[in-house]
Formats: sequence, structure tokens, C-alpha cells
Amino acid sequence: MPGPCSYDRPRRIRRGAALTLFLASVLATGAATGTWSDRTQGAAERPAPDATAVGAHAPDAATADRAAVERAASEAVADGKSGAQAAADVVSRSGDRWSTIYSPGEFKDFQAQLDGAYVGVGLWVRQVPHGRIEVSRVQLGGPAARAGIAVGDRLRAVDGRPSRGAPVTDVVARLRGAASGGTRGPAAVGTPVTLDLQRGTRRWSATLHRTRLRSRNVVIDRPAGAHGPTRVKIAAFAKGTGAAVRRAVRRASPEGGMLLDLRGNTGGLVTEAVATASAFLDGGLVATYDVRGSQRALYARRGGDTRLPLVVLVDGGTMSAAELLSGALQDRGRALVVGSRTFGKGSVQMPSELPDGSVAELTVGHYRTPAGRNVDGAGLMPDVVVGSGAEKRARTVLSGLGGGA
Repeated sequence: MPGPCSYDRPRRIRRGAALTLFLASVLATGAATGTWSDRTQGAAERPAPDATAVGAHAPDAATADRAAVERAASEAVADGKSGAQAAADVVSRSGDRWSTIYSPGEFKDFQAQLDGAYVGVGLWVRQVPHGRIEVSRVQLGGPAARAGIAVGDRLRAVDGRPSRGAPVTDVVARLRGAASGGTRGPAAVGTPVTLDLQRGTRRWSATLHRTRLRSRNVVIDRPAGAHGPTRVKIAAFAKGTGAAVRRAVRRASPEGGMLLDLRGNTGGLVTEAVATASAFLDGGLVATYDVRGSQRALYARRGGDTRLPLVVLVDGGTMSAAELLSGALQDRGRALVVGSRTFGKGSVQMPSELPDGSVAELTVGHYRTPAGRNVDGAGLMPDVVVGSGAEKRARTVLSGLGGGA
């Protein structure tokens, strides 16, 4: 594996367990903020197909200097070297674990992921005690599901490389592979990956072929009866998430209420997090953020349902855009939050294109909840703190709010 100052290792840590939040739309749409433009249209955070975010250390205060990054990239290109590599070296030395560099191919893949699409085998993993890697979710109809892999199976190795003790982000990188043609990013559709698995005492190997999949980021479970609670699980905020939640709210039983499950939610498009907040709020502040000292704000749209009983479930894997949503609903008194302290990712990244076509995504500020709480490095504390049995407790709390349990 590359050393600690290499391009790959810091990038995988930041994009896997950390993921990045930048308050701007992707460059292809022409939307950006701050020194690039005054049009703040949204925010994005790299989704993690084939992964489940796990706890990590609090974000560092260090930030990479944009001028230094762009200067290094320009000088490298002028010398016939890799601008992306030079920029990545500057970012690595800065100690900013959230800033990162995308190659043109990676950024294209990133945009596809914001649409909920990715190339992989339809497998999410997590680290359990003793460094073991375990399957936490299998996408219906994907290669892993067709191969009979199930939640709880132990992933012993990927392409012969042991998984035990390895960072989840490294395991995810192996699952997704290296793109063809020498570019960095996911492997091409149809490329094979061999998994060594264990279920109880049974051990076996399976060779899967990566395919293009679409993440099912919103799962809605409606009650069997007419008046039970509706459960909405959001894995990440991709395009269309807010509209899906709004439809679920319209169909939910006013007597049953709603459980909004954001556990393990790694973030996504902040525009979609704000749209989700708008389903429960009648306008008003969702979050504030600063971009190099300039204060800005995000507001909910008018017309949301403010009466439906609502409980939000969170945990240490609830990150960034999901924390922004949780904090807004909590501060606005719209929902009770149940679970454990969230991850604590509240730094703002913004993209800038480098001379060789790669993209530098650099930290420029932080966001706060409507009450002014700083999420970065601290996370959010639920109203009701509970570890195991969080959903059962959440249903009890919901029943106390007038929703059916």
C-alpha cells in the first residue's frame, strides 16, 4: 500500500470514512460559490456505494491553501508533470484530511454517484470487533445478492488481500477496483473481483463481476395497519431524496407519525438535505455557513408538514449533510432525536478546476445549526441517548409524541 504522504492513502481516508462536503453544485453544472461565483445552488458530499461509514477521529483544524495548491499544479503542468499529483502532495502536507484532489475521471464518476449511480457489486461493509469486516447491506438484484451473499457474512479477503484489520475505506477501494486505462477511480463494468467469505464455519470464494447499479437511497416502510408509524430510511442524499421523503410524508398516517432513520447516513447533496427538511418545516432557517469569512444561510421552502409526529434516529455514522438535517429539525423543535452522538463533520469544501483538468476540493469554512451550534469535531447529541435498541426506544418516544408505536 502507498505510504502516508502518497496520493492514494489520504484520499481514501477522506473520501471513504470521512466523505467531503462542499457548499457548491458540481462543476459540470457551472455552479459554485465564494470566489468562483455568487450562485450557491447546493452542496455535495461523495456518497459511498459499497461501503458503510464508520466512526473516525474528529476533523482536523488544518486547511489546504488554495493558492499554494493551484500554484503547485500549474508549475507541475508546465514541467510536463502531473498537476493532480503535485496538488495532492500539497494537500497531504497541509494536514487537512477533508480536502482532496479528483482526477477528471474520478470527478465524472463522482457526478454519476450524485445521481445515485455507481459501478460495483452491490455490497456495503462495516468493521466489527477484532478488526473483522462484515457485510452490512446487500443491494437487491446486484451481483453480490445474486451470488447469495447475505448481511452478516464475514468478508475475509478481496482479490486475495486479507480484509481483517484493514480500514473499511481500503476494503471498499478493493471492491470497486482500479479504473482501466491507468486512471484512478472505480473499475470498468464487467471487471471481476474475487471475495473470500465466511458464514459460521463455512468458508467459500465467489468471483463477481462489477456492474452499473443505482443506489436505493430512500427505503420507505409503511405500517401494516392504517394508523401505524411510517419508517423512512435514508442511506445518503442523492438526487430525488427530498421529493421521495415529501411523498412519504403526504402518505403517512397523522396518527402514526414518522421515524426518519439517518443512522449510517454518510451525507450527500446538501440541496437534498434541505429539500428533506422542507418536507417537515414551513420555511425558515436550516443552517448557516461561512466561506472565507462571508456568512451565508440555507432556508427551507414553505409548505412542509409541521404537524406529523417525527422522531429522527442517528448514530456515529450520521455525517455531514445528515447532521445538518438532524440539527435543523432538532433546533427548530420539529423532531426529537434519538440514538448516539453523530460523527461531527461540519467543514465546508469547495471545488476548483486545476490546469490539467483535475479538480481540487478544498476546505473553506464550516456550517452551524439554526441555534448556532458548531457540528465540526463535536457532532450532535441526541435528545434521547441510547445505544442498542435505539429503534425500539425511538418508537416509544414517537408514541409519546402522539404517533402510533
